[in-house]
Amino acid sequence: MSTPSQPPKSSRASASAKPAEAINRDLGSRVRHLRNARGWSLESLANASGVSRSMLSQIEREKANPTLAVTLRIARAFGLSLGELLEMPGASTTVNVIRAEDHAYHYRSDKDCRIRTLSPLNLEKDVEFYEVRLQSGGALRSSAHFDGTREFITVNKGRILVESAGDSEKLNTGDSASYRSDVPHAIVNAGQGEAVVFLIVIYR
Repeated sequence: MSTPSQPPKSSRASASAKPAEAINRDLGSRVRHLRNARGWSLESLANASGVSRSMLSQIEREKANPTLAVTLRIARAFGLSLGELLEMPGASTTVNVIRAEDHAYHYRSDKDCRIRTLSPLNLEKDVEFYEVRLQSGGALRSSAHFDGTREFITVNKGRILVESAGDSEKLNTGDSASYRSDVPHAIVNAGQGEAVVFLIVIYR
């Protein structure tokens, strides 16, 4: 009786390596995003986690395969569980939920502007989805992104002035607009109260 053929050892090793590579890639992107969202330097995260600056740099650049203990220290530094830090879309469910209270996705928060990330972190630099809240007189001003980048916004509440290069348009509640963001651009609260905008950034 013939026995089922087995794939070469090299093929099996390659297949088993793929999940690990995916975890490292998502982990590096997530650690970098969480660190930037908090305004931390690599040194700050090193001090908070007890993981060396060089190791953190290698993890963010997908050059290291950290041990479980190292990954756990990084998770605790961010106030997350190991599972939350290693969360991978599609790993256990087809529904990837971002909870409103998850501060890991609070990209910026000050008296004039609050930005909350609404898209999975692994999509960073492909497409990004944000909720932007601007207080009266507040503005979100940005330098040029990569060539070909565009932004799409919908005003959920208030009145907004959109600026892109030398052009500008006023938008009211319910209005939407798209514009180049590979040039200096801005979203300005042109009303009296809080303005809420949903912003999508698409990179090319």
